[in-house]
Amino acid sequence: MQISEIISPDKISCHVHASSKKGALEELSKLIASDTSSLVYTEIFDCFNARERLGSTGLGNGVAIPHGRLKEISQPVAAFIQLDNAIEYDALDQKPVDLIFGLLVPEDSTEEHLQILAKLASLFSDSGLVNRLREGDSPEKLYETLNN
Repeated sequence: MQISEIISPDKISCHVHASSKKGALEELSKLIASDTSSLVYTEIFDCFNARERLGSTGLGNGVAIPHGRLKEISQPVAAFIQLDNAIEYDALDQKPVDLIFGLLVPEDSTEEHLQILAKLASLFSDSGLVNRLREGDSPEKLYETLNN
């Protein structure tokens, strides 16, 4: 699986302002729902929030991967936001988060969900890549960084 199969430059935002985890998840949910008539941002937000109640999706090193399943979709969809300031996120390393990759998969895609999460966890374990994502100044540059 390539990242380009689940995310496009129009689902990436730079320098997003959020002052809390809730605010960041709202911004991420709105970005995923934008230009998609079948998705409502509040349903996406509720999905991410329900997953966060089970345990934080903050991986560490300033990265979080909120994720969930929705019956309204037939293919995985994703969005990525680079925050203008890091926020408290209850991450595993207790450090604030400034890079958030949101993932939604169809409700019955258990194996695919796990495979994509494993790929993303591996991708974001590369500190050089994470630093380049922090330095990116446009959605196109961030998209290119994610896909290389």
